Amino acid sequence: MPLPGFPFRQRAGWFRALAAVLLAVALTACSAAAAGLNTFQSPDGRYAFLYPTGWTRVQVSGGPQVVFHDLINSDETLSLVVSEVNPTNDLEALGSAVAVGEKLRRVVIAPEGSGREAELVEAREREQDGHTFYDLEYAVHLADRERHELATVVVDRGRLYTLAASTNEARWPKVKELFEATISSFRLLI
Repeated sequence: MPLPGFPFRQRAGWFRALAAVLLAVALTACSAAAAGLNTFQSPDGRYAFLYPTGWTRVQVSGGPQVVFHDLINSDETLSLVVSEVNPTNDLEALGSAVAVGEKLRRVVIAPEGSGREAELVEAREREQDGHTFYDLEYAVHLADRERHELATVVVDRGRLYTLAASTNEARWPKVKELFEATISSFRLLI
């Protein structure tokens, strides 16, 4: 049915222009979700995650398997620790999200005598690609500053993967969404 007052060629041009605008908006929205993140994949193809653009990988001997830090705010870090666990265990065998979060707080984040105190702010369980993940949030108190940390843990084939992102409390509101996207991006690939 023709639109009154609009010849066919004008309508076709108008529809093409509208389609182009809608496509541009859709592509912008899709790329905005992943903007500012790069992909890291392990050399053995076991896992992958996203890390913030402008961060650089650093080698740490005797520590985490993978470490990135922000070039501008060097106290912002992303680290992956891989630990051996009983190959027959799954994450739930280690305890609930709260129990695992509390153990991580006591043993790794703020062990006795470290001069650090930490509070488990939130512990959530999520399912992704057939794996159970525990997403954890901490407020960390040091003698000279306050920090904020997000972590995710998952067990696969006798390995406990702990990916953690940390920043000072003053920057937390600015990087919260970026850190959440980074932590929730961790994937087991095989």
